[in-house]
Amino acid sequence: MTALFFRDLKLSIRAGGGALIGVLFFLTVAAIIPVGVGPDLNLLSRIGPAIVWIGALLSALLGLDRLFQADRDDGSLDLMLMQETPLVLTVLVKCFAHWAATSLPLVIASPLLGLFMNMSEVAIGATMLTLLVGSPALTFIGAVGAGVAVALPRGGLLVSILVLPLTIPVLIFGVSATYAAVEDPAPFLPPFLILIALTLFFAVIGPAGAALALRNTSD
Repeated sequence: MTALFFRDLKLSIRAGGGALIGVLFFLTVAAIIPVGVGPDLNLLSRIGPAIVWIGALLSALLGLDRLFQADRDDGSLDLMLMQETPLVLTVLVKCFAHWAATSLPLVIASPLLGLFMNMSEVAIGATMLTLLVGSPALTFIGAVGAGVAVALPRGGLLVSILVLPLTIPVLIFGVSATYAAVEDPAPFLPPFLILIALTLFFAVIGPAGAALALRNTSD
């Protein structure tokens, strides 16, 4: 499993510069929004956490179609299906590797985007923390869509269509927890704990659903 993790991590970084493309798209979103909204710094600071979360969500969707596609193209997926190790565990390790290569750089880059959006230090810290906790859920959800679309040509758009509705609860509680950290009367802990619960829930459901989809696709 350790060898599989580092193998997928290297492939995710090499294949089209997955991590770099996601960060560049992330920065592009943050650079375009102030131009469209205007120079109102108060407005930018209010909508900043939501924009950062939306940018992270869209950036995380960019490389989901490659989660299993490269393994199918070179025959590795067939070996994974035939090995004794449970396929659910294999998918879980691949999800962690994909998250480390694509979503973790977005978490690291989020403070820079917070500065672009004129966010306070507390808002930047809360956004970074919620992204760190909530972004794995996006990968686990995306694994199901990637497993369904792995045998389809041009499955990237299908993955995005399948995944986006399921990511809405993660987006809602991630943004809610960030705003709660900035607004004193609003409690930060309840939405943050719900965000953690969503990540743990999809950590169980996502790999199991993706494994089932991969087995059905291979049949």
